[in-house]
Amino acid sequence: MKTILRWLLDLWLRFARTIDWPLLGALVALMAIGLAVLHSASGKNMAMVTSQASRFVIGLGAMWVLSRIPAVQLRRFTPLAYAASLLPLIAVLFLGTGRSGQHWINLGVFYVQPAELMKLSLPMMAAWWLGQRPTPPRLDTLAVAAAIIGLPTGLILMQPDLGTAVLVASAGVFALYLAGLSWWWFIGGAASLAVIAPAAWLWYLQPYQKARIMMFLDPESDPLGEGWNIIQSKIAIGAGGIGGQGWGDGSQSHLNYVPEHTTDFIFAVLSEEFGWIGVAITLGLYLFIVGRCLWIASEARDGFSRLLVGSLGLALFVYVIVNGGMISGLLPVVGVPMPLLSFGGTAAVSLLAGFGVVMAVQASARRRR
Repeated sequence: MKTILRWLLDLWLRFARTIDWPLLGALVALMAIGLAVLHSASGKNMAMVTSQASRFVIGLGAMWVLSRIPAVQLRRFTPLAYAASLLPLIAVLFLGTGRSGQHWINLGVFYVQPAELMKLSLPMMAAWWLGQRPTPPRLDTLAVAAAIIGLPTGLILMQPDLGTAVLVASAGVFALYLAGLSWWWFIGGAASLAVIAPAAWLWYLQPYQKARIMMFLDPESDPLGEGWNIIQSKIAIGAGGIGGQGWGDGSQSHLNYVPEHTTDFIFAVLSEEFGWIGVAITLGLYLFIVGRCLWIASEARDGFSRLLVGSLGLALFVYVIVNGGMISGLLPVVGVPMPLLSFGGTAAVSLLAGFGVVMAVQASARRRR
């Protein structure tokens, strides 16, 4: 009996040693909120809720495994992880499936979205390259970093998946920002995008993407067609008021007015049923996680760790802003899920795995003190 207890205690100490408990607590709270809202949004579909919960368990397992890997080992295997993530991005162009492009690979038992893997491996690679070079980055360093960011971003754009491409690229851009790149480079990049925007409108954007942009500018011009999604989402948000209509009592959601109410627009369901109080609590959890990541980045002992954790935290901030802006009509609809709330497996597992890397960096910093 004593041997078993000693083994269990040793197992617990190994588990607890690398876990950042405040960060884990906020993540678990978000997952609980996500499952509660999914239960309501799906019409009490327990199969869907159980499926999402199982993905959370897989993600937490990946988080724990990665949290036990020393940061120096993560840095060593980063180029391999980046290259391995590029392969499915290429494969999906030939084997992929999707309603508006080739975004998913059917593995028989489940679907995988290869672009989600890049949300972790790209900032790792950008941090690997920038972290071992002088700051601010010189022109040659910047050119290689641009290639590291541009290659997977271009492959995702070819699917086409503009929303995910923007989010993946943002993590790499944040690594450049944290590496001390001058603001003039970012201003120049924004100006370049503005110059090529007309060409992208004519030759790259798909008809449905152009329609989304036009409806963002004036959704009331086609209230029963392309403008339906934004209008109904805004009605659901406004209907929530301060305290919400109650769990499971959102009329817009349960009468199927809100589109994609278990995936991209699930935050509208939360807003309607839990009101501004629920929204404030949820956004507060996201802000806490971002702040915790930035604090861990500030405590990191090397450039790779600092850039990686900082870019992962800031990238999460962008994910939340884009989805929140999308469902409230402040940004065009680009098909971006709300982290840990929207139904989806690859996104949840890759996000939680990313926080395992964050915890690995903190554990490494602790060992060096």
